[in-house]
Amino acid sequence: MKFVLGIHPNALAYSMTTLGAGMMNSIFNFYYVKLFLNRYKISEVAFHQAQVVFMIWNAINDPLFGYIQDNSKFACCSSRQFSILYGAPLYALAFLLPWFPWKHYEEGDWLSGLHLIVALCAFDGLLTFVLLAQCALFAEISTRHESRLQLIKYNQVATLIGSTSILFCGLISDNMENFAYFQAFAVLVAALATACMCYTGKYSTSQYEQREICTENANLENGDGALSWSSVISLTKQIMTEKNFLFFVTMNFFQVFHLAFCNNFMMIFADNLIPKDVLSSSIRSIMYGAGFICPQCLVLLSHASLKKFGYYRIILFSFYFEGVAAAVMFVLGPERYYLLAFYLTTNMVIVQASFSLFNLPLADIVDADLIKHKRRSPLSSMVFGTNALFTKPAQSLAPMLVVTILNQFGYENLNNEVAQSDPSLFLGLHDTMFYLICLVPLCIAVVQILTWTPFSIQNSHMTAVR
Repeated sequence: MKFVLGIHPNALAYSMTTLGAGMMNSIFNFYYVKLFLNRYKISEVAFHQAQVVFMIWNAINDPLFGYIQDNSKFACCSSRQFSILYGAPLYALAFLLPWFPWKHYEEGDWLSGLHLIVALCAFDGLLTFVLLAQCALFAEISTRHESRLQLIKYNQVATLIGSTSILFCGLISDNMENFAYFQAFAVLVAALATACMCYTGKYSTSQYEQREICTENANLENGDGALSWSSVISLTKQIMTEKNFLFFVTMNFFQVFHLAFCNNFMMIFADNLIPKDVLSSSIRSIMYGAGFICPQCLVLLSHASLKKFGYYRIILFSFYFEGVAAAVMFVLGPERYYLLAFYLTTNMVIVQASFSLFNLPLADIVDADLIKHKRRSPLSSMVFGTNALFTKPAQSLAPMLVVTILNQFGYENLNNEVAQSDPSLFLGLHDTMFYLICLVPLCIAVVQILTWTPFSIQNSHMTAVR
């Protein structure tokens, strides 16, 4: 592999999909809830219906695509590179779906509910198809811990650049107040993301380039290589009998929930709990951007610590930090606005930063599965897909639970002009928001500490070659 100006070309190619996906995912997750609740005025019932459909589809498509990509005879599915190359344009088109209303929506319009269902399912389906292939590449490019840390490093730089889309989107569109500018920026992001991901599809390589090996492996596992339900069940059972996988999945479920909680509601909480005369619109845009940009800087700065202490201890420390910070904020109260803004941003940074390391334990689980079952090639997509089967529902549960709680205290009337004339009506709502931003992270941190502590692959960073 040739190096140009000290740049590792394969790591660069791999990280370009992270750059493209990061630009789109940050904007999608940060804005879609506020868009449908506040601008499209979707009803609570329709919002929950869409989230339930999305939760089912979200859980099913990951193991389904994982099995297909590990066992399919078609190059567009079995080749990680072709999956990314052909899926990228469709992924970008799906990203654009929510930002263009199908008509002028009235309050509670049923069509806005259908729009949300289509947007969520299309976006997640294409996201899964492309990023599952990229996750498999992560495990298959190399089994060396040093090489994987290099991929993490390149990945974080790409995510850092991609996450600036939130900052620029907020500044250009005045945090979505100028919707036409927001739409134009979304189209630009989709075009740039497509180009980035196509670069990965054309130029990345892995140590399992001979896909015939995987086809032969599928034949050994399945008898005739056919995609049967018995094969899916058998392989999934083998993966799920590993205790480390179960510990990781349980911990990861709460991490996905926490991350969705931060992404979907940080702007809503900040807008309601911090007066506009305390933080201007431009400062808020920088604050929201920092929530997506700083995690990547933190991971890059902790590269030496990852080599020295390993991901297990770093992740465990992050859980303790989140729990202590939440408890301190709860004791101090909601009136300390600057401290509250700092806490909201810091909490999001720590959650996203630790989540960025989760490919490392999953890759170790792939390696352990490869050795335990004496496979000729790893079931990378199956492991990542089975993990997603149990963790992705948290992406829907978080907004469903929070919206239900907030609506019990009048959130659905927040944009009502009559209600706005009497701010005292929303004192209970503001108290509830504050309790949520403190107690949710605190409870999640406790559960994650209990489930992550027994994870036994704790010293893979000390093994040069595995």
